Amino acid sequence: MSQPAHLEQTIAEPMEFAGVGLHSGAPVTMRLLPAPAGSGIVFRRTDLDNFEIPAVGRNVAKVSYATSLMRQGVLISTTEHLLSALIGMGVDNVIVELDNLELPILDGSSLPYVGAILSVGIRSQRRRRESIRVLRPVEVREGNKFIGVYPGSGYRIDYIIDFPAPIGWQHASVDLATETYGAFIAPARTFGYKADEQRLRNMGLIRGASPENAIVLTPDGPENGPLRFIDECVRHKVLDLIGDLALAGRRIEGHVVAERAGHAMHTALVSRLMKDRSAWELARVPVAEESAEGSEAAHLPAAAMANPALIGA
Repeated sequence: MSQPAHLEQTIAEPMEFAGVGLHSGAPVTMRLLPAPAGSGIVFRRTDLDNFEIPAVGRNVAKVSYATSLMRQGVLISTTEHLLSALIGMGVDNVIVELDNLELPILDGSSLPYVGAILSVGIRSQRRRRESIRVLRPVEVREGNKFIGVYPGSGYRIDYIIDFPAPIGWQHASVDLATETYGAFIAPARTFGYKADEQRLRNMGLIRGASPENAIVLTPDGPENGPLRFIDECVRHKVLDLIGDLALAGRRIEGHVVAERAGHAMHTALVSRLMKDRSAWELARVPVAEESAEGSEAAHLPAAAMANPALIGA
């Protein structure tokens, strides 16, 4: 399934998913459709006269436990897992139709999206792909939380988290130009603490959460183990970060460093970067560059696709 990295891409055929929203608990059906070159990623609410919301930073709504988009009062919630998969797999243009306000949580990771993309295939388009090449540092700080993006080749991410037991301190370093998103990032699931469950539900959150779509943590370890990776939690934070930074509108070319960050800081970095036009430039991806996303199928075993828990177990 190798594709030329210098050309934009869309999915070869429509894909459909059904499930419930993580926070709303509402049932939702979602279809992904091929889109013309130059379209970008556009969400379409089929229950609201096909109202469209482009997945770009200017449409970011209030961000707390998930990333949401809003335009003219119309909301699309919990976009990060799908956006992460699309960026990780090299899909530039797609229309995302859904009949409710929140995307389905599926298994809590991006792996179902990766599997579906591999199943239908990716189609190259007659338009040169551009990346956002970082020219100088852009940083966001809030107390002991930090995120920054720096000049560098490829798309490299270093992420540090420090949570109460059983997670503790974890660090992940990933280069999306050379490492396989589908095998190392996509399977990592969202997580939460059992002790926080009732408080969050009282806030109107995690109404769709279950042991089937989230890692449930207790001081002694995961209640619904085993983990897919020893460091699954920090890998999921990388997954979220990739999805949130997709709201820049193109793939980043640079080095992102995050420490104890989250959705709000991820999207704040997008906003700050986009507003500082001297900090970046649009750069055409070189024709000779090899595409890491084209080799996903070779690194993602069929058995793991059928049972994602096998990956990294």
